[in-house]
Amino acid sequence: MGTLTRRAGVLTGTAVLAATLAACGGSDADGDGDAVHLTISANAVRDGKNTEEAAWIEDWVIPAFEEEQRAAGVEVDVEFEPSGVDDEQFKTRLALDLQAGSGPDIMTLDGIWVGEFAQAGYLEPLPDTNWEGWAQIPEAVQQLASYEDQLYGIPFGTDGRVLFYNKELFAEAGLPTDDWQPTSWDELLDAAEALSELDGVTPIQLNAGTTMGEATTMQGLLPLLAGAGEAVHDDAAGWTGASDGLVAALQLYADVYDGGLGDPVLQQEAQGRDRSFQKFADDEIGILIEGDYFWRSVLNPDGGTAPMADRDETVGWALIPATAPGQGVEGRDFVSMSGGSVRAVNPASDHAELAYELLTFMNSAEAITAAAEDSARITAREDVNATVLADDPMLSFIADEVLPLTSFRPPLAEYPQVSVLLQGATGAVAAGERTPREAADDYATALEEVVGGAG
Repeated sequence: MGTLTRRAGVLTGTAVLAATLAACGGSDADGDGDAVHLTISANAVRDGKNTEEAAWIEDWVIPAFEEEQRAAGVEVDVEFEPSGVDDEQFKTRLALDLQAGSGPDIMTLDGIWVGEFAQAGYLEPLPDTNWEGWAQIPEAVQQLASYEDQLYGIPFGTDGRVLFYNKELFAEAGLPTDDWQPTSWDELLDAAEALSELDGVTPIQLNAGTTMGEATTMQGLLPLLAGAGEAVHDDAAGWTGASDGLVAALQLYADVYDGGLGDPVLQQEAQGRDRSFQKFADDEIGILIEGDYFWRSVLNPDGGTAPMADRDETVGWALIPATAPGQGVEGRDFVSMSGGSVRAVNPASDHAELAYELLTFMNSAEAITAAAEDSARITAREDVNATVLADDPMLSFIADEVLPLTSFRPPLAEYPQVSVLLQGATGAVAAGERTPREAADDYATALEEVVGGAG
């Protein structure tokens, strides 16, 4: 990829291209010569998967960018390549294109693909990290687009995990309602014990087992591991094995399920996660660890999959505590896990400089605000979140309190297999089949076969 700059006194990609066209005796702005062609690819399609993203790209991004470039003297034709397939199918097709030196100029990636694509040479580090937008993206969120301390794209959307709780059940159990915030796992368990006195109520539901899939890892094991001061992978030490932190996290599963504070059968059901959503909406679960998706798409009174008419009055939220204050990863008192997507430039692009201009344009405050207008959701930019989330206290809480302290999954090819192993460990403990130490040792043995060793 060519070297790009946006510093004062240095030509940007647009200016370079315009100057080149002029030197060749033509100006695309005047209709002489062919327009520069750029393509954007995302796993989104109108009236289908991620329809909002597809509509935003086609209706806002493309005409606005073409108009901006035309005003700068560059005639550019941007085409959107929609897709509405399974994420893994989209990933495989995109990887094959990149391997062949083809593919779109701008691509949307799941954040956990970044490291794998970088390792394979399908992505290159960003040529310029002086873009003004970085000042609006918290360092924690920048991890989403990073691999080995280098940025390979720009994150544009993210999320966060918190403790959701039912205020009415808390009031019945004699617990605080509007200001509940546990500062340790012991305080979390104390609240669950109080809720256990209520008839027909599951005090706390913690995703476990392979049936829950990645929800077990993201909403369960990984936040707890972070709360115990560890990450599942460290760039220096490698993959975490049967560590003290993993045993501690699994012990919390034992405390919940062996202690009768959770429903172990629910974890084994094919639709167990959806049932846990409905049970929470029906005032039958007191505490649930989930992402903001639970608030905006599940419990939402207007179109949620398990709508809760009194959501805004009944549902509370709190940060996930470390085992004890200061014991979380990087010495944090509270922890979370986040996912999200990244946009990146194809290194094989014939117009890399202009593609980078398009990339930063798509992640500008104006563009991200336009994307969030119809469906408020957490973006990577603090300035945009302050505006579009102003009327939603829950999403504002994620943006203001959770994102600065969150962590992300390792963007490595082995992660999906490691995740399944972790799910199996939690399931064995929740079912009472293995002790936390035994489950951790079983995991470490299987981990060696997958990645060739652990830290």
